[in-house]
Amino acid sequence: MNRWSEVLDTMRIENGAYIASPSRDYSYVWIRDVCYTVLPYLGTPCDRYERAYHALLDLFRRYEWKIDIHTRKKPVYLYEYIHARYTQKLTELDQPWGHAQNDAIGLFLWGVAEGVRRGKRILRDEKDREICEKLVRYLACLEYWDHADNGMWEENMEVHASSIGACVAGLTAARLLVEVPEGLIRKGEKSLGLLLPRESVTKESDLALLSLIYPYQIVPRTVAQQILSHAEARLERTYGLIRYKGDRYYNEGAEAEWCFGFPWMGLCYTLLGDDTEAEKYWAKTQSILPPDHHLPELYIGGTDQPNGNTPLAWAVAMAWLLEQRIPSSQAGERAE
Repeated sequence: MNRWSEVLDTMRIENGAYIASPSRDYSYVWIRDVCYTVLPYLGTPCDRYERAYHALLDLFRRYEWKIDIHTRKKPVYLYEYIHARYTQKLTELDQPWGHAQNDAIGLFLWGVAEGVRRGKRILRDEKDREICEKLVRYLACLEYWDHADNGMWEENMEVHASSIGACVAGLTAARLLVEVPEGLIRKGEKSLGLLLPRESVTKESDLALLSLIYPYQIVPRTVAQQILSHAEARLERTYGLIRYKGDRYYNEGAEAEWCFGFPWMGLCYTLLGDDTEAEKYWAKTQSILPPDHHLPELYIGGTDQPNGNTPLAWAVAMAWLLEQRIPSSQAGERAE
């Protein structure tokens, strides 16, 4: 077991899911965070990828009654949506939250199908397959292609390109598992074509757009290059990338700098075949990587201090993923 996995295992819980961070504020299970956290295990023989998805499938089984309702009737209140975060026992939390996060459902479907494609035993029985089919119908009922949601950052309700893209990727991948109406995918693609390279009406550049390149690979090369050049010019800072201009989260005079921005940029460049840029962002990742690999969520805006959500499982996973893709001679420089 390597150092990265050891750090992630400190946030792994008995049921196979992961908390976002051992901090007081983040010791919960987010669907999105779990799916990103286990990506480094996708190409390995260990069972951490499967176990995490089995935990999430069990969660969806528990709340299948809610999914059933909203395959026929759009949610009105935020608590009616499939919740975004849960207790460590994978039960809902009874407090207000921005649960309208369509990207998490798209990511989950993508992760299930990608696991199956890679030979992972994700679907244990017909009920697991039925859950996936119902999630497809849930996104159809929402009319995800024109649906205002809280987005990846759990904030204001608007139509987000990153959410639509996650759903397009998830539905496209899910055709391996269940029947997905072709028109359901085309509607999302059409909406993306109208929005991109913007994230939304209010956000021109946004860190969340990187997901359309890595892991989803659903935008043309020219659009991917636009997204990356905008991110580098407008979002990149000393300790990572800001999420978007004007972000108020942990803002102490400037926007917070998110550490997983550096490895995420590098991962995107590996998919474009640009080794020079990928290695540049690996070097930037190394520059903020503590010796114990406890990569923080972010550096508080306007300071040189990380916040308390350290380590962040999602950030650790992204850094590990980039190290996996960098030539061993380059990756090894950090260890030496």
